[in-house]
Amino acid sequence: MIKSLRFAASAAALSMALVGTAHAQTPPSKPQVFTAKDMASLDRLSDPRVSPDGRYVLYSVRTMDYPANKASMSLWIADLKAKIAPRRLKVSDGGASGGRWSADGKSIYFVSGRSGGTDQVFKTDVTGETATQVTATPFDVQAYRVASDGKTIVVALAVFPDCADFACTEARLAAKTATKATGVVYDRLFVRHWDTWADGTRNHLFAYALDTVGVATGQPINLMKGFDGDSPTKPFGGDEDFTITPDGKTVAFSAKVAGKDEAWTTNFDVWSAPLDGSERLQNLTAGNKAWDAAPVFSPDGKFAAYRAMKRPGFEADRFGVVIRDMATSQERELAPTWDRSADAIAWSRDGKTIYATALDVGQGKLFAIDVKTGKVTALTGEGHVSAFDVGPSGLVYASDSLKSPSELFVLPAKGPATKVASVSSDALKTVAWGEPEQFSFKGWNDETVHGFLVKPANFDPAKKYPVAFLIHGGPQGSFSNAWSYRWNPQVYANAGYAVVMIDFHGSTGYGQAFTDSISQHWGDRPLEDLQKGWAFTTQKYAFLDADRACALGASYGGYMINWIAGKWNAPWKCLVNHDGIFDTRAMGYSTEELWFTEWENGGTPWSPGTTYETFNPALHVDKWVKPQLVIQGQLDYRVPVEQGLATFTALQRKGVPSKLLYFPNENHWVLKAQNSVQWHKEVLDWLDQWTGNTRPGK
Repeated sequence: MIKSLRFAASAAALSMALVGTAHAQTPPSKPQVFTAKDMASLDRLSDPRVSPDGRYVLYSVRTMDYPANKASMSLWIADLKAKIAPRRLKVSDGGASGGRWSADGKSIYFVSGRSGGTDQVFKTDVTGETATQVTATPFDVQAYRVASDGKTIVVALAVFPDCADFACTEARLAAKTATKATGVVYDRLFVRHWDTWADGTRNHLFAYALDTVGVATGQPINLMKGFDGDSPTKPFGGDEDFTITPDGKTVAFSAKVAGKDEAWTTNFDVWSAPLDGSERLQNLTAGNKAWDAAPVFSPDGKFAAYRAMKRPGFEADRFGVVIRDMATSQERELAPTWDRSADAIAWSRDGKTIYATALDVGQGKLFAIDVKTGKVTALTGEGHVSAFDVGPSGLVYASDSLKSPSELFVLPAKGPATKVASVSSDALKTVAWGEPEQFSFKGWNDETVHGFLVKPANFDPAKKYPVAFLIHGGPQGSFSNAWSYRWNPQVYANAGYAVVMIDFHGSTGYGQAFTDSISQHWGDRPLEDLQKGWAFTTQKYAFLDADRACALGASYGGYMINWIAGKWNAPWKCLVNHDGIFDTRAMGYSTEELWFTEWENGGTPWSPGTTYETFNPALHVDKWVKPQLVIQGQLDYRVPVEQGLATFTALQRKGVPSKLLYFPNENHWVLKAQNSVQWHKEVLDWLDQWTGNTRPGK
């Protein structure tokens, strides 16, 4: 996929008048136009964690210093029993993220760079006043887990896999900087991945003993000694990729043996290793040549659950949930007829339920799956659950939507969910949101296709509005009822545009057959859906001005913009293409994750019967006539910079009105706050220029 990654308490004890007050950001004195700068400046809530007794919820808050173009992380805590506002832990003054409770609830572990130089694990208590350093490794701690018995901590560090100790890795890194020769020799792929070039190091897991005060001591044990692979997985893996058994004796982790075929295989497996290093690694899922991920153990340690695909080489296959009996090694898929792909999974405290998140018809829901019967029950409805944790008598989850950034909710065993915290509600209280509406129509093969329309802010039904027609990436993705900090329809709605988004064939959350249908059909089935969706919406919604519309997309959506430019350009006044594919055959030779292009096109670029040329935008440049804004990041190794340059070159050479917005320091995404604001300014200026829109607040 062109990637464009649980608690309890009585809801009656919560005082909703206090929700979010500790996070107050001074609201404007008059109704505001929600701008890209407003969006980039918002605090962001994530990673909720419940205390073992269910009283407290620990969560992370990202705060942006916009003038400095730099974000900081802090830890906050909500008391689900006392009627007080959430509070920021003082230890956050030195930077703090990845907060985790000890099994006895007396300590809070977190990651910080406060010691200078490297990120290390620290600990504090529920007051959060002072911090004790737990680890002192020579390299950044990528992720960590603490055993439930408090005797061991497992940390992930980037080392050279053939090195016997840290000194070896340190010496090699020092030697690289000491020489004036800059050439690097590779004898296999990956040479680069996502936004970094391979340096030979691998993320390995190391076990440290913890002393009586909880500080790492002695020599670490490399639990992956000699393993040619990464855990956490690159580029987006975290502590969900590994876990420690409840008895504190074994680690289980997800990783792929790299070898010569790392760039074109998806054969990730679940491995186990004793924390004392007494035995070799064991591959628990060797029989499955597809993707196995994210192991979690039942509270009694008798069973493990993990997510598994079935088709090797297909990264957008359905993730089913597999239950493994650790004593007998027998496995079974839980709820095999549930036609949704599980994201995060976790056990209930009694071991009778697996909780899972999954996209479902435009909503990102939290589900409960009965371990015995496989019965699936949706616990949430509209919106998008981005994270959750399990408490002794209920769940806590972070949820967002098309009208709200992430907020924290508690869901007791009985009764409705209640909001616990919001970090942006005060800052957004005077925003006039564009109202979203989900719709459906008959698309390709006369099958039902869904989409969302977002009305302009301060909507007047008597007016006609220009349209921003957004096309999602992936392509196995979705423009669902979720908040985004990159492609947020509210920014367009507040700029005076109506927004139309179609979940065309290939989108996720509508069953695996629907997702599968785009493979080897990039240019026909999705295009038919987009065309029929455009016809449907312009007929249904009279306020859409079909004569003042622009189409925009990124990644696969950018590919579709180039495809539309040669195949369906009549409706559009302008086009916007962010990191989109220009030449599908060249993409097959230059992207990093080859499994993606090979699956989507039916083989390697030199194989007969593939679709590299069938749906290649480069072959239809002769028909390009519509003005196009091209955006490209230098550090994008998924869709390399030459794809964007080729698009712009073709436009310029043909004399088509065009601009190139180039970011030398961004990858496939635009992540830096001031770059994001610049991105939105250029995009909205381009839309305004060609639609004649007068932007509010410009």
